This record gives sequence, structure tokens and C-alpha cells, in this order.
Amino acid sequence: MTNRAVLAKALIAQTPWSNAERVPLAGDASNRRYERLTDPDTGRTAIFMDSPPDKAEPVENFVRMAEYLRKIGLSAPEIYAEDAEFGFLLLEDLGDDLFARVLEKNPGMERELYEAATDVLVELHAAPTLSLPSYDPALMTELAALSFTKYAQAVLGDHDADARVRFEHRFADILHHETSGTKVVIQRDYHAENMIWLPNRKGIKRVGLLDFQTAMLGHPAYDLMSMLQDVRRNVAPGIEMRMLNRYIAATGVNDYGFRTAYAVLGAQRNLRILGGFARLATEYGKPRYADLIPAAWAHLLRNLEHPALVTVSDLLRTALPAPTPENLDRLRQT
Repeated sequence: MTNRAVLAKALIAQTPWSNAERVPLAGDASNRRYERLTDPDTGRTAIFMDSPPDKAEPVENFVRMAEYLRKIGLSAPEIYAEDAEFGFLLLEDLGDDLFARVLEKNPGMERELYEAATDVLVELHAAPTLSLPSYDPALMTELAALSFTKYAQAVLGDHDADARVRFEHRFADILHHETSGTKVVIQRDYHAENMIWLPNRKGIKRVGLLDFQTAMLGHPAYDLMSMLQDVRRNVAPGIEMRMLNRYIAATGVNDYGFRTAYAVLGAQRNLRILGGFARLATEYGKPRYADLIPAAWAHLLRNLEHPALVTVSDLLRTALPAPTPENLDRLRQT
């Protein structure tokens, strides 16, 4: 038994799940590991998170955000036990009904689920903010440039450094101009595989929230765009337009300015995904992430049609290789 296994067992022994059956759960793109614990006598369950401090985000970030979200009336997991030093948490089990799974079985529920998830953002953005790092133009530009240094580099064996520098200067200017203003708490990975449907709860509490430990302060359009330009499932175009309209009507934000920021942030996020998923495929031995790159590319091309992105649109189309089957194979085989 490894040292971490011994430490984990010691923490669990101090909880009502000391005799629980432990079953591993599917992981995500991070270095975190999850198990479901089931008490053999009561059937009560909990989720055990193993987040090594030297490889993943500190669990204090998760705890702080979970407590904040619960305080403002949203459904984040309750924290049952914590060992911040070694990176262990025992959490409320919100179940397995991820939006993606529910909608695969019941596609007719798409509008209901996305309306609830949009209303969660309306409530979150109306709440007092936390003191968090800023997802500012400099950081967003740096992450978007991974599309050159990780995606194009891996596909082509090199990337156009001059084009990257031109892109960075132009894109930072666009972000400064189009995404300034009031900042809100953004979860940054708000999508159908990080939201759980809780139909026995009411209103916005029906949306269970996961994977928010890297939350930052950013533009209000970011999480809405993250949810609606989902690379893991195709959100119906009509749903995307309805949810944009719903958010704008509920918050009273400037319509044109919000839609412009939505497109600019959509370009930023999907450029980051190109680079991030290419890195997962080539450097971390997770080739399955290459399969999601065409969806990010399609979202990117649609966002680049917006006039606000005219100064980088042609540059990106020229400098970045399209995710053809041959190019995706290069990512899988690196």
C-alpha cells in the first residue's frame, strides 16, 4: 500500500464511511483521482477526492469555492472531511446524472436543463464576489497562444513564431477593448460534464456544480460561452441563442457589447483548448483529447466571423493547421 493510500485510509477511518466499499470513478483531464464510498449498512454514499498537492490545485481552493457557492444558494458539494496538507477531501455525493448523460438519454430536456444552468449564472453574477485572481487579457492571451506553441507545434513540428507574436499583440488589444468592465466569479469549466441534474431540488438548486477549484474573476460572458460552446456535446443552435437572450434579458447587460465579448471569449477559450488538448494528447499520454479538437476548431471558426476579431482572423486561419484526420493522427501518435 502506497503512502498516499495509507493516509487516505486514515482520513476515511475518522468518518462514518470507515467501513465503506470504495469504487474508483472515471477521472478527468487533471491529476485528481476520485472514488465513491458506500456504507454497507446504510447505503449512504460520499465522494473521496485525492488531489496530490504537488500535481494538482490545492484542495483549499475547492473548499473555499464550495462554501461560497453554497452560501449564495447554489448546489456545490458539502465538505464532510478535509486534509489540506495531503490533498484529500470527502464530499457530498451529488450522483451520476451529469447533464451530458441526462441529455444523451432524454434530448428533449435540453431547454429545461440549460435554462436552469443559465439562471445559475444570473444568480452567481449578482452575488458579492470573492477575492480571486483575475482572468485578465495578459493571461488569456498567453493561454490562447498555446494554439501555436502546443497545437501547431505538435502537428507541424514547428510554429510560425512571427505570426504568434503578431497574434499576441493584436489579441491582447481586442481583449482589453471588448472584455473590460465589471468582473464576476467565473468557474472556467462550466459545461455539461461538470453539471449534475438534481431534479428533486428546486429552481437553480437543481444544478449541481463540480470542478470549480480554478475559479477566477472574469467577464460575465465567459461561463455562459463555456457552457454553450461545449466541445464535449453539440448544443443546439436554437438553445445557444435562447440562453444568450435569457441571460441578457435577466441581467440587463448591453446586448451588443455582451454578444461581442461572448464571441471574443469564445475565440480565446477554443484557442486555449486547441493547445491544451494537444498537450494532453502528446505530453500526457491522453490521445482521446485529440478527438475533441475538431469541435473546438469549429467553434473557433464561427467566432472568428465576428467583426471584433477581424485583425486576427486571417492570421489564425493561415498559421494554425486545420484538424484534418491526418493532423489528428499526428497528435495521437506523438
